[in-house]
Amino acid sequence: MPLAALTGRHHERLDGSGYHRGSRAGDLSPAARILAASEAYRSWIETRPHRTALSPKAAAARLTAAIRDGTLCPDAAAAVLRAAGHVPRAAFAAADLTPRETEVLRHLISGMTVKGVAGALGVAVKTADNHVQNLYGKIGVRTRAGAVLWAVERGLHLPRD
Repeated sequence: MPLAALTGRHHERLDGSGYHRGSRAGDLSPAARILAASEAYRSWIETRPHRTALSPKAAAARLTAAIRDGTLCPDAAAAVLRAAGHVPRAAFAAADLTPRETEVLRHLISGMTVKGVAGALGVAVKTADNHVQNLYGKIGVRTRAGAVLWAVERGLHLPRD
């Protein structure tokens, strides 16, 4: 896509509510989606003639709200939040993972087998496997590789705070 055509999509939204074209999700390339999310975040943290600047935390909350509303692409917004220094942990909550499932996912990300997870958690191998299977069901994957990819796509492969 030529640069001028891309930059002309900086206000477009997935639901067609943007301007000036009113483009919908299918018409927006990944680059256009990232541009829209980054433009929204950046404009919120800058003072404008009609309002004061939001704090980065408040702008991140608005970006998260735009994801929930279906106006901005979740993956593009997550990339913008990471680039702005926000570590989006909301993806764990969005999948309703329990603290135990979150811990299991972190062990899987580190390369542990189910037996290794069992040892780390101090539970039976069958119990650890049950945790893994429940986790897979919640995030919609069938394999360890799928779970790791799911986590990496959401920036969850980062070390614990």
